[in-house]
Amino acid sequence: MKMLNTIALAAGVAAFALATASADPYKDYTPVKGVWSVTTVKVDPNHIDDYLVGLKRALIPSMENAKKHGIIDDYFVMVNANDADPAGNVLIGQHYVSFAAMDPDRARDMQMQKEALAQMSKEEGNKLTNGFDKYRTFMGTQMWTRVDYGK
Repeated sequence: MKMLNTIALAAGVAAFALATASADPYKDYTPVKGVWSVTTVKVDPNHIDDYLVGLKRALIPSMENAKKHGIIDDYFVMVNANDADPAGNVLIGQHYVSFAAMDPDRARDMQMQKEALAQMSKEEGNKLTNGFDKYRTFMGTQMWTRVDYGK
């Protein structure tokens, strides 16, 4: 009897897998162009405000510059309400308009570097980010794509 139950369970799982595997992209859902790069950071809870102010000074101008150059079209910084979460307490995301937008482009990238250095010198940037290293740890970066189910 136990063997029969195991076989029935396996058959049910297989049938479910076949039913779900028959979904058709562009019919049942549509992949959306672009990709979200989402980085999780663990910041010492006593320094989250310091980190956010540093991001405002260093990261936000670079995100705006990337938007100006058409590489990204959106970005965010989010703070976990549980600031002591061991999995991380700050999320940083940017939406690349396409996977191709991440490809190197020498002229564009050199121009963007020139514009960034006009806003903050390399020395100032290094001093700021080296200060971050005392109280932040990158937990990981993930790449996410959206799907649209229609209406």
